[in-house]
Amino acid sequence: MHLFWGLLIAAIGVCFFTCGRRQSHFMVYRLLAARSQLIWKKNVHKFYQVAGALLTIFGILLAAGYVSIK
Repeated sequence: MHLFWGLLIAAIGVCFFTCGRRQSHFMVYRLLAARSQLIWKKNVHKFYQVAGALLTIFGILLAAGYVSIK
């Protein structure tokens, strides 16, 4: 089960990273970025790049079994 959730979290992280990198017009990303822009101002895309990279790393560690969720 950890494999499934780890890969899902990693896929979401990759999506966040690529959308932040490309400043995508994907509807879900635009909604999230508009909400985050209140706090992060012009750095909102950099925020999603960093958050996506961290999510990807965490997802890979979870899938590999190095991190467990109870």
